[in-house]
Amino acid sequence: MQTMEISEEEAQRLLAQSEGHFLDFKAKEIAPAKLTRSISAFANAEGGDIYIGIAESQAGFSWRGFNDAEDANPFIHVFEQLFPIGDDFTYEFLSCAGRDGLVLHVAARKTSRIVIASDGFPYLRRNAQKIKIDTEELRRRLELDKGIYSFEGETVDVDVELISDSEIIGRFLTANIPKRKSLDFLRMELLIRRGLPKVAGVLLFSDLPQAALPDRSSVKLARYRTSGAAQREALIDAAETIEGPLYDLIHRAVEKTKRMVEAHQVQGRDGLELAKYPHETLHEIITNAIIHRDYSRPDHVHIRVFDNRIEVESPGRLAGQVTIDNILDARAIRNGQINRLINKFPDPPNKDMGEGLNTAVEAMRSVRLKDPMFRELETAFLVTIPHESLATAEEMILEYLGENDTITNKQARKLYPVETQHRMRAIIQRMVQQQLLEPVEGTQRGGTKYRKK
Repeated sequence: MQTMEISEEEAQRLLAQSEGHFLDFKAKEIAPAKLTRSISAFANAEGGDIYIGIAESQAGFSWRGFNDAEDANPFIHVFEQLFPIGDDFTYEFLSCAGRDGLVLHVAARKTSRIVIASDGFPYLRRNAQKIKIDTEELRRRLELDKGIYSFEGETVDVDVELISDSEIIGRFLTANIPKRKSLDFLRMELLIRRGLPKVAGVLLFSDLPQAALPDRSSVKLARYRTSGAAQREALIDAAETIEGPLYDLIHRAVEKTKRMVEAHQVQGRDGLELAKYPHETLHEIITNAIIHRDYSRPDHVHIRVFDNRIEVESPGRLAGQVTIDNILDARAIRNGQINRLINKFPDPPNKDMGEGLNTAVEAMRSVRLKDPMFRELETAFLVTIPHESLATAEEMILEYLGENDTITNKQARKLYPVETQHRMRAIIQRMVQQQLLEPVEGTQRGGTKYRKK
């Protein structure tokens, strides 16, 4: 197991932190079995870090590590049985000159499975506390939040004719398999169980799913004349309720949002101006919010249009191993049946390539607007689409060099995309002439590096 030497300054920064949703300090005297509850809690939530060998007193946290790596063996033995080293769990020792012993650092990432502690129960991290999952109801809630189990497979107590005789399933079959009878198709796709339609079938193939699934299948669209919080006094008219089967619902929600945005000016750098949110951004974010929401939560997808931003709030937390930090790279599908079947419609709203949010981000950058921001709430996922222009290339380069020693042409183009490297070279050369930058000697090979002058 690796031992990492850290500086006194780094040790002081570590000890100055506060315990919270992503961080826990433990004294080395704690029982290993008890500590497995903390690791389980982090893995079942958004992940986190535990440092063992840090004691707490009224004066704060202090470094009191293991005498040597062998002293930590009881912990390592228990951890490796329950939380084996790999993609989900990593372990290392920290040492610091002048401080006593080694601190064991455990990094637990968010897992796609439910992680059990040594007492046989899973735990869940919430703020600085761990919650014991000791009832079937709590266990099912955790399965739903992680996307292990999807509400789309539940049955709805309505007649199967609600989906077998609908106009939307007629359109779907005509476009895909015109000779197939609707009931045969629904049975083949396992959208019926014991004579009752499943939630996925109702959402996709009922002409009005909201009649069977009220309060969990609509979109609420509202306009607020403010750049601040969503308050009733700033609401323009009543929020509009958008309904229909998922395929139509997505297209209607995107179209109505665009129409609402274009009907009002938004706050820009130089005052009110016409909105210029890219269609791809609105489409991809709204599509994701509707397809991948947690349908077990009785709430709508909320779209709120403000003077300086759009907010899209989708019921349910991020599924699987997806976190705010890896959301553009990781992929997890909560509603697999919905996701697969809606992709079979003509001009499907989802391309099913796992690139939706990346497309949304790139579209914002193409019109020089700041990236969408992602935030996980207690029971929902919120995307904020700001109407705020990106800084100039010069501003972004100088901001980057405020945190880094040097920059190359290639790195600058990642910050500020341009058509060719020659255009960025011209921008950098202009900054050199203005004595804002200077080339670093001996770095011409592999790309000249520049630093602040």
